[in-house]
Amino acid sequence: MILMSYQKSFSFLFTSIYLALNYITPTLAQESNNPPTKENTPVTSGKNTTKFNSNPNPLLFPTKPKEVTIDKQQSVTLDQAIEIALHNNQDLQVARIELQKSEDGLRASLGAQLPTVDGQLELNQNGNDTTPQGGDVFRHRTQLLGQFEIGYDVYNGGRRNANIERSRQEVYLSKLEVERISEETRFNTGNAYYELQNRDAQVAIAQAAIEDFSQTLRDAQLLEQAGLGTKFDVLQAEVDLANANQALTKAIAEQRNSRRKLAEVLNVGQNVELTAADEIKENGIWHYSLEESIIMAYKNRAELEQLLVRRDISEQNRQIALSETRPQVSLFANYNFTNTLTDTLSLTGNANGYNVGARMRWRLYDGGITQARGDQETRNMEIEETNFGNQRNQIRLQVENSYNTLIANQENIKTTEKAVVTAAESLRLARLRFQAGVGTQTDVINAQRSLTEARGNFLQAIIGYNQSLNELQRAVSNLPDNRLFEIR
Repeated sequence: MILMSYQKSFSFLFTSIYLALNYITPTLAQESNNPPTKENTPVTSGKNTTKFNSNPNPLLFPTKPKEVTIDKQQSVTLDQAIEIALHNNQDLQVARIELQKSEDGLRASLGAQLPTVDGQLELNQNGNDTTPQGGDVFRHRTQLLGQFEIGYDVYNGGRRNANIERSRQEVYLSKLEVERISEETRFNTGNAYYELQNRDAQVAIAQAAIEDFSQTLRDAQLLEQAGLGTKFDVLQAEVDLANANQALTKAIAEQRNSRRKLAEVLNVGQNVELTAADEIKENGIWHYSLEESIIMAYKNRAELEQLLVRRDISEQNRQIALSETRPQVSLFANYNFTNTLTDTLSLTGNANGYNVGARMRWRLYDGGITQARGDQETRNMEIEETNFGNQRNQIRLQVENSYNTLIANQENIKTTEKAVVTAAESLRLARLRFQAGVGTQTDVINAQRSLTEARGNFLQAIIGYNQSLNELQRAVSNLPDNRLFEIR
């Protein structure tokens, strides 16, 4: 009999929370001065998500209230929210543009492997005044000079190869930055989504508490009318109900703020409000030990690889700096021509010729400037190595904190679930005793508060578990395929 009672109480609990969640959403919409229209069809992937994209104009500046009035309310799942965020995130868009910029720089560096061709034309006119025996003569002369030259740097102290390698590393660094921001976007979206679920749960719990306190007030009023209760009991029940309504009002405000926060993270349009479509449940299982998680994080985190790439870039900068005091050897071939015309349009001069040769330049001493710049880059390499060790330690701490919190929340789910069943049964018995006149209203109120607290603890344990799992996935990154440097 006790087991059946627990099962009924547990079923009643989740039924109440489910009904409250479905009840409160349309209630909130009706309370708004400009109620948004709610679309019950969840967002689907692909083209349908484009209607939630932000305005393509980054300089959009609303100036009218209607431009920021929420007129559309849409429920999204966590996966859909992540898809929208990865499409709309402005930091990610900038990172992709920076990647394209780095690729342009690589093409420019590769162009140094090819010879250069230069052309030059010059047109000038001059005149002189001659006075021969036959009279004064003023003669004009026009000259056309031209030159074409082909040049190629055979050796420039290793600067060309260092420039190319540096550009390749910069492209790689940009790819890693896209990867890092993608993972951070997933993490921030998950956090905002779980926080909204938490606020939804608080609204549902507050709504259920109002129902419980309303029942207590009705019982107190009936007992007073029957002469078995007191006016004090009725007043106390009214105060408790008023406090519960106040808690609901506060929960609704926090729910609205969380919805706005999710919309901001997803960077959706100014007129869109998002709600959580997923039910509150454990959102996955972590299959790895703490030690395995730490090793995976070391392998998968883009932040560590970025520091190594920056170290390599500093090494290439060092080679570029040192190339200034190394021999510079180049080949050249040019062709020159000159044409001269007089004012009588007669050709008085025509000359052309070519040159083929090699040049070598070697700066034997520059006052120590080159060596000093090379030493600067060496210091940069040492800084990146130190940062690598610091980042590695931070990553381990993140993994350990997330892992330990995940385990604790996982254990709390079982404990708080049992506490909810027990608290629900205690409230049922306290109310029966109060209605029978053998219990006190204080017993009922205490039982109601215990049930409200147990419900909150249970849902907090589930949401806390999901948040810890989200943090652990971010700390390890690139799950489940462990594909580091994937462009998303």
